[in-house]
Amino acid sequence: MAIVLLRTIIIYTTLLLCMRIMGKRQLGELELSELVVSVLAADLASLPLQDVGIPLINGLLAILTLFCLELILSGLVLRFHRLRGLLFGRPCFLVEKGVINQKEMHRNRFTVDELTEELRRQSVTDVATVDYAVLETDGTLNVILSPAAQPVTAGQLHCETAGDGYPYILISDGRILSDNLRKCARDESWLREECRRRGAPSPADVFLLTCTPEGKIFFAPKEVNA
Repeated sequence: MAIVLLRTIIIYTTLLLCMRIMGKRQLGELELSELVVSVLAADLASLPLQDVGIPLINGLLAILTLFCLELILSGLVLRFHRLRGLLFGRPCFLVEKGVINQKEMHRNRFTVDELTEELRRQSVTDVATVDYAVLETDGTLNVILSPAAQPVTAGQLHCETAGDGYPYILISDGRILSDNLRKCARDESWLREECRRRGAPSPADVFLLTCTPEGKIFFAPKEVNA
């Protein structure tokens, strides 16, 4: 039992460190090589856990080799753009100026139902209003609406707007975040006073409080039965 527990901790820590080294981009989206590494790493990690007779170093060495290969490949792809196109393909237009590119749809095995579903996810129901629908190499569909269908911006109306700035979380579930408090150029006494002004005896009674450098505050007290 102790051996299995120790092996699990070691493999979990190794996978965690490897994924952290690969970077945040790989955590949010998977290219072809990253998907292969993830599948193989999961399989290799399970073998030493299922059979304690397999040396742990065998699984760790294979996992580390996979992640090293992925890092090397990522570096090569950044340097040689043709290699990226060869391995991962290139973005393609499924819709151009309101016209569906049927050839690209067939080449990517993208059905009409899938296209309309992806458009609905982005609140688009009329294909004619789409200037471009780009199928990215990771499988996501980015939609650019025609100028007439795009929301009107303050710049187009020639209205001057002042940004409120980035809202920093000062209290999270009753806990004061001192670093964010300093970034807002505020102190704890000010924060406690703001809590009392809003009916919270102390920061411990606040679920969420955010503040921008300009002073705009969002306040949410803790619910009694939460």
